[in-house]
Amino acid sequence: MSGRAILSLQQRHGCQLAAFVLAVAPALLLIGCKAKGPAGSLSSTSPSAASAQTMRLKGMTEAVEARTIMAPTLAGQQVGRLTITKLAASGARVKKGDLLVEFDRQAQMRDFIDKQAQSIDQNNSVLEAQAKEASARAKDETEIKQAENNLSKTRLEMQKSELLSRIDAEKAKQDQDEAEATLKQLKETFELKRKAAQASIHILEIERDRTRETMLHAQVNAALMQIHAPIDGIVVLNTIWKQGKMGEVQEGDQIRPGVPFMQVVDPVVMQVRVSVNQQDLLALKIGEKVLVHLDAYSDLVFHGQLESLDPTGHSGDFSPKLRNFSATFSIQGNDPRLMPDLSAAVDVELAGVGGGQAK
Repeated sequence: MSGRAILSLQQRHGCQLAAFVLAVAPALLLIGCKAKGPAGSLSSTSPSAASAQTMRLKGMTEAVEARTIMAPTLAGQQVGRLTITKLAASGARVKKGDLLVEFDRQAQMRDFIDKQAQSIDQNNSVLEAQAKEASARAKDETEIKQAENNLSKTRLEMQKSELLSRIDAEKAKQDQDEAEATLKQLKETFELKRKAAQASIHILEIERDRTRETMLHAQVNAALMQIHAPIDGIVVLNTIWKQGKMGEVQEGDQIRPGVPFMQVVDPVVMQVRVSVNQQDLLALKIGEKVLVHLDAYSDLVFHGQLESLDPTGHSGDFSPKLRNFSATFSIQGNDPRLMPDLSAAVDVELAGVGGGQAK
C-alpha cells in the first residue's frame, strides 16, 4: 500500500473517532452532573427535596373571641318574621353596649300598652270585689253577733220559766229554739259566703295576673327588639338565605326568629383553623412553630404555632375511608387587614429546615 493510501486511511479513521467523541461527550457530561448529587449546584432534585420539607395547610382565619347575634325569639308570641329598622354596618367597630340592630317593635309596644290598661282595670275589679267582700263579711259578723245576743236573752228568759206561766214558758222555749236555729244558719251561711267570695276574687286575680304576665312578656319582647354589642369588636354580617337568595341582611329585610345573621368579633387575637388529612397528622406536634400567609395579602406573614388538634376526625371529601382532623394555629401579632374568614396558608417546617421571618 502506498504512503498516500495509508495517509487517507488514517484521516478517515480520525474523522470517525472525532465524530464518536462528539456524540458521546454530552452523555458523559450529563452522567457526571448527576453523579455530583446534592452537593452539585446543578442537581435537578435539590429544589424538590427542599420543598418537601415544608408542609402547607390551607384554612380560614377566625377570631378567638366572637359572639353570634341571632334574631330574637319572642316570649309568649308566635311571630313569623321580624323587620330590621336599624342595622350597624359590616366592618364597623363597636363598643360593648352599642346598638347593633333594632327590629320593628310597634306591635310589642302596642300590646304592652293595651295589656297594661287591661291589667289596671282588672286590678281595680279585684280591689272592688275585695272591698265588697270585706263589707259583706262585716255585715254577716254583725248579724251573727246579734243572733248570739238574742240567744243569750232567750236563755235568760228560760231561766225564769219557773216564775212564768205555762204559756209564757212555751213561748220562751220556742224563742230560744228559733234563736239557736238562726245562729246556726248564720254561721253555716257565713262560711259558704266567704268561700264563694274568695273563689270569685281568686278568678279575678287569675285573670289580672294572666294579663299582667302578657304585659310583661310584651315589655320584654319590646326590649329584645333592640340588640346591643356584648363585647368590643367589629361587626361581621353573615350570609343567610333571604328572599329566595343568599346575601347579607340590610335595613328593611325580614328574617325569622333564631336566625344567626351577625357576629361581633374581637380582631386583636386571631387564629387559623385548618383541616388536616390523616397522613399528615403524625407530622404535627402541639406547640410546633409555623408561618401564616394570607392569600389576599401576599406581603403579610405572621408567626404562629399549633395550639390544638381535634381527637376525632371526619370523613374526607374524596373518600369516607380517609379521615380529616381539625387543627387550630394561633397567630402572633396583628394588622388592620387581618380579619375573620380570610383564606390562609399555614407552612409547617418539618425537621431539619430553618424558618423564615414573619412581618
